[in-house]
Amino acid sequence: MDIGDKGEMLSLLKALVNIDSGSYYKEGVDRVGRMLTNAFKQIGFKVAIFKQERYGDHLLFTHPHAFDPKILLVAHMDTVFPVGTAAARPFQLIGTRAYGPGVIDMKGSLVACLYAIKALVGAQSPAVKQVAVLMTSDEEIGAPSGREIIEKIGVGKKAVLVMEPARKDGSLVTARRGGGRYTLNVTGRAAHSGVEPEKGRSAIEELAHKIMKLHALSDYKSGISVNVGVIEGGTAVNTVADRAKAKVDIRISRLEQAEPLDRDIRRICGTPDVDGTTIELKGGITRPPMERNAQTVALFQLIQQVASTIGLELTETATGGSSDASFTSALGIPTIDGMGPVGGFPHSEKEYLRVDTMQERTLLLAKVIERLSE
Repeated sequence: MDIGDKGEMLSLLKALVNIDSGSYYKEGVDRVGRMLTNAFKQIGFKVAIFKQERYGDHLLFTHPHAFDPKILLVAHMDTVFPVGTAAARPFQLIGTRAYGPGVIDMKGSLVACLYAIKALVGAQSPAVKQVAVLMTSDEEIGAPSGREIIEKIGVGKKAVLVMEPARKDGSLVTARRGGGRYTLNVTGRAAHSGVEPEKGRSAIEELAHKIMKLHALSDYKSGISVNVGVIEGGTAVNTVADRAKAKVDIRISRLEQAEPLDRDIRRICGTPDVDGTTIELKGGITRPPMERNAQTVALFQLIQQVASTIGLELTETATGGSSDASFTSALGIPTIDGMGPVGGFPHSEKEYLRVDTMQERTLLLAKVIERLSE
């Protein structure tokens, strides 16, 4: 099977990396989408566009003669970087590594999706009618508009292959922690801390009580973590604070942990410890965990067998980060993550993609699609 010219793949990767496409930058995400739409149309695929007002449009690519394809590839076009990042540090090729904002998370995977499908089309494989490619626009911020689409399209699929990058050692991902975000807004009563402090009601004091109680919910052995990562409040050092705010990140390892943890957080924040203060709690658990179950293991073993036919030895791993894989996995659909190229340091200036893995992982993807379509 002809995967295509590495130079062509890198040329497309460069073009994609050099487009700012932060989750809230609709213009940039849609520009990436138009580039990919043109490329998929050139190989005979059609596109369904899920229009969005706030975020970039979601795209679903399928063969024009496909009927209810049983394999779904899920990728995302957005990155975590602000406008101007691509201009400040554009795509670079240094030795065997490519650098640039979003190069591994996950613009390299967008290229891999296209060229895997292109290879199947070129080989006249019937598998092209059995695969759909969904590219979303808001994965990096929890998929507020993408989740419903992913779940709707994922239902009934034989397998979902999520295109997050492979780990640094090349491993695929068979388990991820779920998670969510909460924001606490505490209101107190201001007073001069020297003249009449007794008339004040400290929002910061109230928030301190809540932080201690929230952190006490962590159970690392069970895979539960609660972290108050950002706090702010007050107006002056000599004023009893009339406001305070905290942002909370939570992680879970099993779906059954979600409801009790959410209930405990709401209970803690439902009653003030400092009389005269009030608390507003927003947020919730936004991603279920991707659990390593029998279906996941069976799918991984199939991919592992396919990999062995092209000289790759694959391993599996679990990770604390979340992805769109959690949504289909929680619905009981066989799901594997980490099907993209190999790289490291995502979300940072050191982010890189190993160029030598572009073609091998694209070939693996094409071969897996063929096997699953049998």
